[in-house]
Amino acid sequence: MDLFEYMRSTNMEKESPLAARMRPRTLDEVVGQEHIIGKDKLLYRAIKADKISSIIFYGPPGTGKTTLAKVIANTTSAEFTQINATVSGKKDMEEVVAKAKELQGMYGKRTILFIDEIHRFNKGQQDYLLPFVEDGTIILIGATTENPYFEVNGALISRSVIFELKPIPKEAIKELLKKAVYDTERGMGSYNAEIDEEALDFLADISGGDARHALNAIELGVMTTERSEDGRIHITLDVAQECIQKRAVRYDKNGDSHYDTVSAFIKSMRGSDPDAAVYYLARMLYAGESVTFIARRIMICASEDVGNADPQALLVAVSASQAVERIGMPEAQIILSQAAAYVASAPKSNASYNAVFEAMQEVERTGNLPIPPHLQDAHYKGAAKLGHGTGYKYAHDYPNNYVEQQYLPYELSGREFYRPSGNGYEVKIKEHMKRLREEARSGNAVNKE
Repeated sequence: MDLFEYMRSTNMEKESPLAARMRPRTLDEVVGQEHIIGKDKLLYRAIKADKISSIIFYGPPGTGKTTLAKVIANTTSAEFTQINATVSGKKDMEEVVAKAKELQGMYGKRTILFIDEIHRFNKGQQDYLLPFVEDGTIILIGATTENPYFEVNGALISRSVIFELKPIPKEAIKELLKKAVYDTERGMGSYNAEIDEEALDFLADISGGDARHALNAIELGVMTTERSEDGRIHITLDVAQECIQKRAVRYDKNGDSHYDTVSAFIKSMRGSDPDAAVYYLARMLYAGESVTFIARRIMICASEDVGNADPQALLVAVSASQAVERIGMPEAQIILSQAAAYVASAPKSNASYNAVFEAMQEVERTGNLPIPPHLQDAHYKGAAKLGHGTGYKYAHDYPNNYVEQQYLPYELSGREFYRPSGNGYEVKIKEHMKRLREEARSGNAVNKE
């Protein structure tokens, strides 16, 4: 680095946004994410020991994905290179790989490549990295706000450890904001500002676990608020509301958080109280909450809490979600009200919810149990010769289009995951399945329903 480059980087550090200046430099400065960087956790130990393998950080904005990459950069003995997939391409990666090969060959030094927004790379660009991750030429650290299992190549996923970052807890954000206001080295301490407890609570609450969002609001408040007669800049609740463009009263006049309101909305629908559901819907709409966010909550509730007790509930919720995106506010509030009231009034069952989670636990416990041979695909080359599909009973060849045979892996024979409730349409489902099984066993044919 020459003198001009040094001066440029020094000036950028001083003049960069508050959120960038306050970014933790060591593991001990990182707030939140104890589930992955607690002192007894794998990632913490790997960073401390400088034994990082390829990893992908996945989580909402402002939760510390780039921060953790920077911490690794500050602690590793490996060469650390960063690119952003929104502005970089294959040529940039080729340059990194060429340099990595040189460092590895001449000095035995590893290279860590951090790719921010890795989901922005297309399949071909991601494929280019694969052989170099495979042979250890580079250690990949990817960061993404999108589900990596959908947006990142399966081959890269299989060679990486996925770490999901969670929204930063409210108390941790409050401590970060205090440091930002009063720290004279990297924060706004030289501005002689102070922040009220109400403003702290509000910003930590409204940020939704996004530290960058809260820090941007603090910086705007300090930079634009006039000094009081005592010579200090006072960040009050009013100032905080104006800077983040949300008013606390819109969420709750008694100080309840945004998440409490959402929770009350969902629990009211689950508890079959349409009046309360519509009331909390109104509070969120009044706050300016995203209609697509609300629609997603209704869809989840329609499946998780109503399920097959009323299969129409999910159809109503999905139609409402599509409609609000096309129509927008203010008419969208009518559609959301209809959907929320319907889901709240519908009979309830969480049988489908329980079924999939019990099945997931079983898969986690037992792994990939062998699929019964008669259920295996016999169409691909050579499969039939291996006995795949042999003995399969085609349901439509039997009365009621039903025949008893082993569908679950043999090790799980007789295991039940989906147990229909005694509510709504699931009563018919339970009766139908019971009748099919009884009549199949007795060999008596009945008319199709």
